[in-house]
Amino acid sequence: MSNRWTELTGDTSGEDYAARFAALARSGKDVHGEASLCAALVPAGARVLDAGCGTGRVAIRLTELGYDCAGVDVDASMLAVARKQAPALPWFHADLATLDPAALGIAPGFDLVVAAGNVMALLAPGTESTVVRRLSEALRPGGLLVAGFGLDAAHLPVPPALTLADYDAACAAAGLTPVDRFATWDAAPYDGGGYAVSVHRRPDSTG
Repeated sequence: MSNRWTELTGDTSGEDYAARFAALARSGKDVHGEASLCAALVPAGARVLDAGCGTGRVAIRLTELGYDCAGVDVDASMLAVARKQAPALPWFHADLATLDPAALGIAPGFDLVVAAGNVMALLAPGTESTVVRRLSEALRPGGLLVAGFGLDAAHLPVPPALTLADYDAACAAAGLTPVDRFATWDAAPYDGGGYAVSVHRRPDSTG
């Protein structure tokens, strides 16, 4: 089953996506909110997996801030841009629903896994719980999963399907516990609106 992103773009939108964010940056917009929030959650030097990394915007910025980053995405056109912009970083082509870090040569034990850019809302329907479980397994005990995605038509390029209740249930099934929820990557309090950034923790080995 193809994911909703592939159905939307045909996996050919890498250059256009990068150009859009470059234009936003030139206009003075802050395009690094995701990286800033991640940096507030774990200290510099932490290992971060950018899940659904796209053109690498978040991982590249976090690397600049002193983090040890890797990125994985299903869209080869997006990864081509990431590799061109940051050839020294490890970029992996894989579907999050079948993600096997060991098979890709990725060491487990990430301090934080981030899924930005509506990644969770653009998965193949029915795979959300599987993806959450696989991302949880990539975390070290005590590590954080941070995911931001739209919940209504105003915040998504496709009809909304994944609810916060569904996402929380997937996290609970994967053994993750809720830590915080924000309305934006600037950490504004969540007020029930159409976009949410959720932080969940994998329990540490002592419970």
